[in-house]
Amino acid sequence: MHPTPLYCAESARRDTAGQLASRFALPLVAQRPTDGYWLELGPERLELVTSAKHGAVYAEFVEGAARHRREQGGGRGQPVAKAVGLKGAKDLPRVVDATAGLGGDSFVLATLGCHVTMLERSPVAAALLADALERAARDPSTQDIAARMTLVHGNAIDWLAQQAALPREARPDVVFVDPMFPDTDKKSAAAKKGMQAFQHVIGDDLDSAQLLEAAIAAATVRVVVKRPQRGVPIEGVKPSVVLDGKSTRFDLYIIKALRPQDFADAD
Repeated sequence: MHPTPLYCAESARRDTAGQLASRFALPLVAQRPTDGYWLELGPERLELVTSAKHGAVYAEFVEGAARHRREQGGGRGQPVAKAVGLKGAKDLPRVVDATAGLGGDSFVLATLGCHVTMLERSPVAAALLADALERAARDPSTQDIAARMTLVHGNAIDWLAQQAALPREARPDVVFVDPMFPDTDKKSAAAKKGMQAFQHVIGDDLDSAQLLEAAIAAATVRVVVKRPQRGVPIEGVKPSVVLDGKSTRFDLYIIKALRPQDFADAD
């Protein structure tokens, strides 16, 4: 797949476009493409756009759905918060979101006080996240939340392998995984056309089994895998617990049950 180009539609933001292109190895083009997909930096934000007839895709932590979840999301009673282990927790876990995407779950966890490291290997998704973080850091209502979110552009399997080699106290407590699987159920294509475009550009996570292994090796408390309610589980290790929801479920891999020797060594 060819790299997704970046076009700057706002002359005053050429320096920003250059920085994004350099950081994420994106080809910077002088003219707006006429077909395919491209990133476009406008006066307000960075968007993934296409010549097809559907809306732009962008990451957003200040307005829209993010604002609603920030103000009326349900606190630690939200499903993702329960899955990560926030309900009733005295100390908030250090969380790694190994498949950050557009950052929705990372933002919820950061809103609730967690420090979240977002891993994203796609240069397109990473650029969209970087733009959203920069905007959130400027807004008074989200500055403190953005400060708890760190973006790492790279391969999550390699990054987690490095974490697994660190002392236990330096490793993440929780690794969160929300992989993109090939959609074999046409009726379940609940994603809007814009998000289908995003998935087309980002691609499916065909190495999810290896990612799960790396996550289990790195986490000290649990690994949380988010799946559609009827989605197939990741191959390999069976979940310790499954939390079912209306449209989504969370497969939990409890480290104490999977690696009891770690806790014996700590005693």
